[in-house]
Amino acid sequence: MRILVVSDTHRKNDIYLQLVERYSPLDMVVHCGDIEGSEVTIESAVDCPVHMVAGNNDFFSDAPLEDVFDVGPYRVLLSHGHHYYISMGNALIKDEARSRGCDIVMYGHTHRPELDDDGDVLAINPGSLTYPRQEGRRPSYIIIEMDESGELDIQQKYVI
Repeated sequence: MRILVVSDTHRKNDIYLQLVERYSPLDMVVHCGDIEGSEVTIESAVDCPVHMVAGNNDFFSDAPLEDVFDVGPYRVLLSHGHHYYISMGNALIKDEARSRGCDIVMYGHTHRPELDDDGDVLAINPGSLTYPRQEGRRPSYIIIEMDESGELDIQQKYVI
């Protein structure tokens, strides 16, 4: 199984569309919010399930604020993160994931990539494809590969 995880595209979808072409076939796409009206573009670019949530800039979106879904044996909480004060750290959103029985939480909002595994909950933030804020300011995303036994290979990637 191959999953593309992106966030904070802010209606600028060129890089997303290039990634879809590069990594196809995909088994799932996850968008962590701030889509800004590009929901149809995000979904129609792939022939697989798409999970997306509304971010703090998705004022007119019908996307849910949160989603909980399964990836193989793992339960995933998806949120943009702004309701959990994610800019101050991920402890609150990880606690929420734990309380919902989730193994993984995916979020965006900070525009900075992060992989944080405390052995209990794995926190994944792909960063931003359009307005990166980390040192070097390279657009970033995550590719997750899962083998038949449920073993995850999570790769933080940067657009060159």
